[in-house]
Amino acid sequence: MAQNRTLERPTKPLRPGAAMSALLATILTVVLVAACSRNEPAQSAGASADTLYSGGDILTLAGNDVEQVEALAVRDGRIVLAGTRVEAMKLVGATTTQVDLAGRTLMPGIIDAHSHLLNHADSLVQAALGPPPIGGVESVADIITALQALKARLPAEDSAVLLGQGYDQDALKERRHPTAADLDGAFPDTPVVIVHNSGHMLVANSAALKAAGISAGTADPAGGAILRKKGSREPEGLIQETAMHAFIDLVKPRRSTEKQAALIRQSIAHYAANGVTTAAEHLLLPGQPEVLEAAATQGLLAIDVVATPAYLMADALIGTGAMRFGEYRSGLKYGGIKLALDGSPQGKTAFITEPYLTPVPGCSRNCKGLPSLTQSELNRLVLLAYRNKVPVFAHANGDATIDMLIKAHEAAEDALGEQSTDRRTVVIHSQIMRPDQMSAYQRLGLLPSFFTNHVFYWGDIHLANLGPVRAHYLSPLRSALDAGIRASNHTDSIVTPLDPMFLLWTSVNRVTRSGQVLGESERVSAWQGLRALTLNAAYEYREEKDKGSLEVGKLADLVILSANPIKVEPMAIRDIKVLETIKAGKTIFKAP
Repeated sequence: MAQNRTLERPTKPLRPGAAMSALLATILTVVLVAACSRNEPAQSAGASADTLYSGGDILTLAGNDVEQVEALAVRDGRIVLAGTRVEAMKLVGATTTQVDLAGRTLMPGIIDAHSHLLNHADSLVQAALGPPPIGGVESVADIITALQALKARLPAEDSAVLLGQGYDQDALKERRHPTAADLDGAFPDTPVVIVHNSGHMLVANSAALKAAGISAGTADPAGGAILRKKGSREPEGLIQETAMHAFIDLVKPRRSTEKQAALIRQSIAHYAANGVTTAAEHLLLPGQPEVLEAAATQGLLAIDVVATPAYLMADALIGTGAMRFGEYRSGLKYGGIKLALDGSPQGKTAFITEPYLTPVPGCSRNCKGLPSLTQSELNRLVLLAYRNKVPVFAHANGDATIDMLIKAHEAAEDALGEQSTDRRTVVIHSQIMRPDQMSAYQRLGLLPSFFTNHVFYWGDIHLANLGPVRAHYLSPLRSALDAGIRASNHTDSIVTPLDPMFLLWTSVNRVTRSGQVLGESERVSAWQGLRALTLNAAYEYREEKDKGSLEVGKLADLVILSANPIKVEPMAIRDIKVLETIKAGKTIFKAP
């Protein structure tokens, strides 16, 4: 007989909505989608559904307007009906599991548009140096304490180099970056490297500087900087952008296959617990493709992973047959090449056309950040990728960098003698951009993946660094959607926590830590924000035919939420919890 499963009902009532929320709820009740072409049952004589979901709000995210259905049926890992319960009951058989959502909300699984899965795995054995509300580090002394605790708990073979992640100089009581001297007192002989929350700079102690070959005689590389002690050429410890490359071998994990597998398994579970059914690793460094491929071969990838190798490997991988782009194998797909073009807004290394308004470490005047590549090298890499049909994912935070990418895109199309608006080149972050650049995105088919969490975590800092005009246009998701651009949104985990409901909250509310609204005109509706996390992200990955919305024929990648983001008050969105995550019809996470 058919099996029944009911989700436990909430122990607390949902918060009451405002008048507008009540109106939306009424509209949702009325707009129940009956028979339309994309929601008709898949025809297969005598075939029953494996699972039937009903009894709650089911958000399709298929169209620009709010749309929900009464029931969703799944067979063999794919959706066979998204429509009325009457229609769905025709697909119930002896082995069908009927899931009563008990008032909860079902929607497509989250498509992670940009994060760093392997960084998260590594962070599990590193010192967590984030400030509140991410962590508890508020001073240089707290950093030292966290590193000492790490050294004490790690086996000797794993503590030859101590690593920390996520410090924020603006959140430290000293209001400055740590220095090598700060770290040397506690760690005179052990190399120590701590990475800034942006991932675009690090601080090394003297032992680490020596191990990386950094000294007074080391010149700054193109696109990078080694900060010096005042009045001296001696490094003070802060290393920015491409100068960090000297530390790649030093910080490279040297752990057993078993330990690496265990960390990746934990990271995959972390993504699944956050409702993510397709994850990203968007900066594979040399040696890391092999790590992910081993994980795929071992069956560790319970969710799909889209990986993009760093431009450092472009010539070895593109057009050589060394890597197959665009197809999944055991849950792993190489989605394209990652170009890292500039730095961080909060670190003041993002490359911008008008100077920063506050002091910039290592710069005395007209400080505009750093491009990581020259225009000619960027042109060459974009042309190489386009010629070989390899998608481009380009990190570009500042408007000067975005100008460079637009020029490179146009130069490549001119060289190839073709104009295409379907290359789906993704401009990751697109934070400090201008309205005229949005028009260029629309004209050229460039796709921004925004980072609205910046508004909360660093919005107050951006106001000081950039002034109100530039800060209020930060991650302009609403402007992109109004222009018909299929923009996505991301957490850039581990830069900010992997919490899609909090990310949605930042895009809908745009509230800073101090409570200011930053860029009110760039606020989006909850429906628009959800599409940026699902269907639009799937489009950027060229997977919109399989993922991102609840439509017949698509994968049953689903998430069950404690409440409906469309119905709750906007400020309550951050309180919504992921209760269950389903990948291709199978539950991979269920809240205890």
